[in-house]
Amino acid sequence: MTAADRRTPSSNPVMRRILAWEAIVALVAAVGGAAIGWVVSGPEGLAGALIGAAMALFFLGVTAASILVANRSAGTDAFVAAFFGIVLGGWLLKFVVFLALVFLLKDQPWLDTTVLFLTIVAVVLGSLVVDVLVVARSRVPVVSDLPANRAP
Repeated sequence: MTAADRRTPSSNPVMRRILAWEAIVALVAAVGGAAIGWVVSGPEGLAGALIGAAMALFFLGVTAASILVANRSAGTDAFVAAFFGIVLGGWLLKFVVFLALVFLLKDQPWLDTTVLFLTIVAVVLGSLVVDVLVVARSRVPVVSDLPANRAP
């Protein structure tokens, strides 16, 4: 395998930008949601907004981060298996964490679950906008990650 075969996938800069912008969206939603949650529901609303923003950032970040980690195996014979194994493992991790948080937080008196839910929705919608803008503005060659032609 040559160095040219093992170059960095073109999706890495896009995923890094998505991670950075998702963190900014979550921070803005945490601050805005905390202020609105405090006005609407007091400390319970504040807690709901902060936990909701953190949960959304975790769930959104795991996907992009797992793609970045999986891309480290680019150019190897095990790339496809490693890529899908790591990304699927990230999804399974998110599923387990989500279920654990739902059961832990559902009846907590110190938490406004409506504010929590609305903050998660706000971050996810903001993240969708970020994903579209980052991908639409990225300058990624169409055939950049194809392996070089090799003679049999």
